[in-house]
Amino acid sequence: MTNQHRGIPDRVSFLDVVLARLEAIFMSVTEPPYCGQHINYLEPAGDPGIFGPTSVTWRVLSNPVSVFIGGITAVLFELAEPSVRSGVWEHTSFRKDPIGRMQRTGLAAMAFTYGCRRDAEAATSRVRRLHERVKGITPDGQPYQANDPELLTWVYLTAGYGFLNAYLRYVNPHLTQAEQDRYYAESLNACRYYGVDWMPGSVDEVGEYLERMRSRLRHHEILEEFLRLVSNAPVLSAAALPIQRLLIQAAIDLLPSWARELLQLEKGQLMRVAMRPLVRAAVGLAGRVIRNGPAQRACLRMGLSPSRLSN
Repeated sequence: MTNQHRGIPDRVSFLDVVLARLEAIFMSVTEPPYCGQHINYLEPAGDPGIFGPTSVTWRVLSNPVSVFIGGITAVLFELAEPSVRSGVWEHTSFRKDPIGRMQRTGLAAMAFTYGCRRDAEAATSRVRRLHERVKGITPDGQPYQANDPELLTWVYLTAGYGFLNAYLRYVNPHLTQAEQDRYYAESLNACRYYGVDWMPGSVDEVGEYLERMRSRLRHHEILEEFLRLVSNAPVLSAAALPIQRLLIQAAIDLLPSWARELLQLEKGQLMRVAMRPLVRAAVGLAGRVIRNGPAQRACLRMGLSPSRLSN
């Protein structure tokens, strides 16, 4: 007589259900349910998309939890720049739906990174059309336009910086300097689809660029409002809010020390450092349970094993 006939839950089936539920929870970070957009990462067979399976980018964005951490880091940087802050806060749904907005941004990043070329180009076209309507004047009287190449450089560079540094700290700290440089070079080539004409193409160039941008960055109360919003709106589930808040603190931890000081986010830094092992465990769990994410499906589209993402 089987366990089920005895009224005892089948442990293998139960484990499968638990793992599937965990996978769905983690994937909701970058693939929001019922968002109205569906990307088929499995077709057409053999289409490498914008980056392709040999890229460093495919590895760096393969874990949705590290992508979530890096994405929060990027937003903190972006909200510190007055023109970008005005554009984001006045023309998007961040205030009303911060998690939904970030999930949709995550979906666009997944489509651009792992989708076939058709879907990736469609994603960038949607973003550029949305940006055409985003324009205005900052509180200190400076005009801005979202498709301004200079502002786009800041937005996409900070996203790239956040994703890479979250990956280095919580997924693979052994990525070589040459691979990190290649990652930024790949971003430079890819972001031309968004209308970005120039981006730093190496780790050293990124450091120099951040230093040049330093004088333009400002602390603003909107930063604090953003952190309150994303700390209290559940992206995973209400029960997982403590983990979500842990990930948000990990995102602050990724900022350079000068940026945390400038943005008045230094308080609690010793605790953030102490919590790194917990964050690493959460990211590692996501990496183990996700079997059918965009990165894994893109590998299958290319006839390759998803295990290459961990190489």
